Amino acid sequence: MYQDITIIGYLGKDPELRFAPSGEPVASFSVATNRVWTDNGEKKKETTWFRVTVWGKRGESCNQYLKKGSKVMVRGRLSPDPKTGRPRTFKYADGTMGTNYDLVALDVRFLDSAEDNRQTEAEPGELAEDEIPF
Repeated sequence: MYQDITIIGYLGKDPELRFAPSGEPVASFSVATNRVWTDNGEKKKETTWFRVTVWGKRGESCNQYLKKGSKVMVRGRLSPDPKTGRPRTFKYADGTMGTNYDLVALDVRFLDSAEDNRQTEAEPGELAEDEIPF
């Protein structure tokens, strides 16, 4: 059996670096992926959020070079809620339900050019801070 998922999207906030009890570094950040389509002439957009965990030196590199709005490709495996075996669900402030997809990264590719990283304000695909569910 095998599981592999690849996503391309924008960071919703700066990565956070912490250390496991063993001393191994682990970075975490959120990535938004967008799907845009037209339905009966009306443009529609769907955003799916992933919580990404990156271990070891890769995690340190992510913490050092990525920031809110950075474009990345992440390849890894989904990590389900240990209690349910499904993605984690939550309730937004307005009462609607949402889902978190946790992704343990095996590989992270930085897709922004050096020029993009020098911009003072990144354009994270029209994402608002209040859209980030975690």
